Amino acid sequence: MSNPLDAAALDQLFRTARTQNAFLDTPVEDSQLQALYELTKWAPTAANGSPARFVFVKSAEAKAKLAPALSEGNAEKTLAAPVTVIVATDLDFHEKLPYLFPHTDAKSWFDGPQEGRVEGAFRNSSLQGAYLIMAARALGLDCGPMSGFDPAKVDEAFFAGTSIKSNFLINLGYGDPSGLFPRLPRLSFDEAATIA
Repeated sequence: MSNPLDAAALDQLFRTARTQNAFLDTPVEDSQLQALYELTKWAPTAANGSPARFVFVKSAEAKAKLAPALSEGNAEKTLAAPVTVIVATDLDFHEKLPYLFPHTDAKSWFDGPQEGRVEGAFRNSSLQGAYLIMAARALGLDCGPMSGFDPAKVDEAFFAGTSIKSNFLINLGYGDPSGLFPRLPRLSFDEAATIA
């Protein structure tokens, strides 16, 4: 059995972590992005399907491809962020299951029309995007996840001709505290949860 994390770690991951709207002009190195993925990949998905695909948008050229898809309220902060992660879903993720889940024929569970895989693929890629946020925080990076963009434009710019569809975006870097809003409230246990 694992031991609970200490209070400082829990603060970094949850209690004092914030959604960032501005980032310092401090680069995020490719080696940090590789380390981020290497940590994220170990978190669970259904049948180990791992349907998420990540595009780490860093270069000026890639940002120019992303820009037309951004909503007006998200464009400036996204283009200024050191990295924007496109969290995407491979709707043909099941093709990798003979490698990822080799002890049974899990691929056959998902064979057939893509429509039969959309819900599970989207759900699990969303989980993987959330894991990436937590892994980034664990590695000392800050995040600004968002859904204010045109998925069709992102898909055309980055995934044309593939089975991959965009899910959501995460701005990534070192947060600039001057861009923070006041801390917003959360629902209490009794408002959001029951024990059955």
